[in-house]
Amino acid sequence: MVLLQALLSGLALGGIYALVALGFSITHTTTKTLNFGQGEVLVAGAFVAVGSLLLLAGKPYTAVLEPSDVTIGRYLLALGMTLAVVGLIGVLLYYTAIRPFFGSGGMSWVMSTIGFGIILQNTAMAIWGSSSIAMPSPLGDDVIRIAGAGVRPQEILVIVVTLTVMAGLDYVLRKTKIGKAVRAVATNQQAAALMGINVAAIVVLAFVMSSGLAGLAGLLIAPITTASVFMGLNIALKAFSAAIVGGLSSPRGCIAGGILLGCLEALIGLWRAEMREITLFLLIILVLMVKPEGLFGRKSMEKV
Repeated sequence: MVLLQALLSGLALGGIYALVALGFSITHTTTKTLNFGQGEVLVAGAFVAVGSLLLLAGKPYTAVLEPSDVTIGRYLLALGMTLAVVGLIGVLLYYTAIRPFFGSGGMSWVMSTIGFGIILQNTAMAIWGSSSIAMPSPLGDDVIRIAGAGVRPQEILVIVVTLTVMAGLDYVLRKTKIGKAVRAVATNQQAAALMGINVAAIVVLAFVMSSGLAGLAGLLIAPITTASVFMGLNIALKAFSAAIVGGLSSPRGCIAGGILLGCLEALIGLWRAEMREITLFLLIILVLMVKPEGLFGRKSMEKV
């Protein structure tokens, strides 16, 4: 029973890691860059959701959310508002922190994305303060029993939404024209442009999708851990680790890596909580030593 409960919690946590890891993969495959402010985009998603729910409930942004304020309808509206705002953040990120450094060599975009994330974090702190803010779940907090194991409705929601989003995104990338365009740009931008694909639009779309996934993760995890301006770094670090383990170039690998790390973290926590991070990062080092491209990644080939 305890083992099943840990696995269910691990699946929910792994789903959050997988969503953020998938965002890392999308921007890496299309532009060969990474948004190291992804954790702060998650923070922005959580706080935009909080602000949206307070707005829909007719309360000031500094008020406290009550369970009656968070209905399913309002939660869905807050989801739409959150995705719209973090999507705009993704566009702003690309034009201010990524595009100016294309073709300049080096890794200036690393510091620019970190700086962008710091700006987002401090903006949230200036508006909502440094204290954690509770967001009630629209499904309530009554524990659901599954084969004797207790799981909260929000954790089930995280698992269901994560799997649905991943399946939908996998279908879009593999079966639709937009998805094929994204894959073409990821393979060769010059060849894609010669085939009539608007490379600039696809690259912007990649950052919108990446930010949207992080914002969605923030909205989903806030009712479980509370919304905090400091929660992004830890989640983003583990999500990036999940992407490395699964294969940064493989969306499916990132999903598998996220779920694997989430379940391992929950199971190891049953044994010794202080060993979770040690074991996880030892696993990452081992994977990098044995298979640097990740469990599901492909070796990069360079023509000379």
